[in-house]
Amino acid sequence: MTSNPKAVPAYPFRAILYLSFAAFASALSLRVTDALLPRLAGEFDVSLGTASYVITAFSVAYGLFQLFFGPLGDRFGKYLVVAWACIACAVTALLCALAPNFPMLLFARLLAGGTAAAVIPLSMAWLGDVVPYEHRQPVLARFLTGQILGLSSGVLVGGFAADHLNWRVPFFFIAVIFVTVGLVLLSMNRSLPAYARISRKSDEPAIRRMLAEFRQVLVKPWARIVLMTVFLEGACLYGAFAFIASHLHRVHGVSLSTAGSLVMLFGFGGLLYATAATTFVKKLGEIGLAKWGGVLLAFSLFAIGVAPAWWWALPGCFVAGLGFYMLHNTLQINATQMAPERRGAAVAAFASCFYLGQSAGVGIGAILVEKLGTSITISIGAAGVLLLALNFSRLRRQAASLPSA
Repeated sequence: MTSNPKAVPAYPFRAILYLSFAAFASALSLRVTDALLPRLAGEFDVSLGTASYVITAFSVAYGLFQLFFGPLGDRFGKYLVVAWACIACAVTALLCALAPNFPMLLFARLLAGGTAAAVIPLSMAWLGDVVPYEHRQPVLARFLTGQILGLSSGVLVGGFAADHLNWRVPFFFIAVIFVTVGLVLLSMNRSLPAYARISRKSDEPAIRRMLAEFRQVLVKPWARIVLMTVFLEGACLYGAFAFIASHLHRVHGVSLSTAGSLVMLFGFGGLLYATAATTFVKKLGEIGLAKWGGVLLAFSLFAIGVAPAWWWALPGCFVAGLGFYMLHNTLQINATQMAPERRGAAVAAFASCFYLGQSAGVGIGAILVEKLGTSITISIGAAGVLLLALNFSRLRRQAASLPSA
């Protein structure tokens, strides 16, 4: 695939749009339990911290299965693997909806995280294959519109179900979306041009090949920096973000559906970045996006955590979404380029670190919530985000100054 700018119109627009729908469903599945936590705690007679294990289980499986799906996408074609993963996601969503008790719900969420693991990372890697680097950040930002809407809608749908419906209803809804998108992707894959269905044949055993590919990624110093940064980003952000709806409900007395709608503003902040990504990139560059994105995200989280009134969450969640995607999209771009010859494995490792970081952050957050409360937990996450963003922007500036950068 050439990096000639004239090649840009060649990638199929509809193919990217359908991947964005898949990203929507995957993100919806991830975040739907955030606002459901108080309802699940009451339904199964467990603490809020224990209920949060439904998030941790999903994130752990999501992170670990990246190590499997990255090389699998390189072997059989990334687009095809995403399509079949969506069909599998429909099945695991149904298992969540039909879970008879809390242990079975945890197990079903574990399976759901494992099947969803292929969707967004392999979609990003596929975009890295077909879109030249100089055009990739705006295209990736537009693709991530689906993920952004899914993240925000997940909290809204979960909150609405907690107040007005049964907690099982959202999972039936998610299953319908996944099976529909999966069938559309399978159809689209058959009409893709040959370069967009790239796969690599190999006689080497799958496990050995997988380990070799990840080793080729990890030997690169910059790749290790990006992976460690995104792990800490996932831990600090989602160790706070997962408890925002519960914080607004417990501390300020708002309903879970209202709390979910407030958290949904996080997605609208992300949409602002997605629609204006080209302008942001030109004005700030990667270094500025990482730095100021982290600053906006950190101070917004802190404001939400310590605010004396619920309405502070209105601007707080919106600006937090803008800041997050300024920072995270910059990390994603670095991930697509940190090992171009092993892009599937590289992006899989990136996503694995991000979601393993989330699981660690939510697990630690669950302990902090029980001991210190939601306000302090969210504030600690804000401080961590600020430190890692400033450090990454510093390291990126140093890397850019090197002759080989």
